[in-house]
Amino acid sequence: MDMKAEEILYDGCRQMGILITDKQIEKMMEFKKIVLDWNKKMNLTSIKNERDFIIKHLLDSISCLTIDEVKNEQKIIDIGTGAGFPSIPLKILLPETELTLLDSSSKKIGFLEEVCRSLGLEKIEAIHGRAEELGQNRDYRECYDLVLARAVAPMNVLVEYCLPFLKVEGHFVCQKGPRLEEEIKTAKIAIDTLGGEVKYIEKISLPFEDLDHKILVIEKVNSSPTKYPRKVGKPTKKPM
Repeated sequence: MDMKAEEILYDGCRQMGILITDKQIEKMMEFKKIVLDWNKKMNLTSIKNERDFIIKHLLDSISCLTIDEVKNEQKIIDIGTGAGFPSIPLKILLPETELTLLDSSSKKIGFLEEVCRSLGLEKIEAIHGRAEELGQNRDYRECYDLVLARAVAPMNVLVEYCLPFLKVEGHFVCQKGPRLEEEIKTAKIAIDTLGGEVKYIEKISLPFEDLDHKILVIEKVNSSPTKYPRKVGKPTKKPM
């Protein structure tokens, strides 16, 4: 007999050593429903099969909780959050964290505001904007314990977007695929310049899937120079 969506989610969390309550499973299922409903009118995800959604979106996001730096931090920003992965599933499991969602698409921010209302999520802010601009705003710059990103750009671009948001001793946690080590070599100058230091790479065994999945943890050891991030478009056009 095929497992129900709720059973896949519960069992996947159990396999990763993560506790999830019935109420949290209910919220995850509601989130899935909202994403797939809105996906009919805007491009949020190419994954429409329920089982794949649970594994490749929900469990993949939740896998970040196998990282101690994610469990222990209180003020988090998700850069280029899109449909809210990994941040919304993490917020459901860590309700006391303060979470900022940043995306350059106003439509996606409108969607995320609806998600927060529907799920009754508190201590959460959804911002329409660019990392290059917000990273120079002192209300956000070097204010966060944890920055999340889910492979939204090459690593040498991503660190310029993300590290300026971190406090010194904060952590940048990034989900990446099989070429991560290669990307880190390319990004070494950017990581060093922006005050980061690679702490470790965690290999993740995603339940029910045979995927080469890795999580990179970078610690902020020095303040980022004030010239970074550069103006909108510059990090992409001329990576460090």
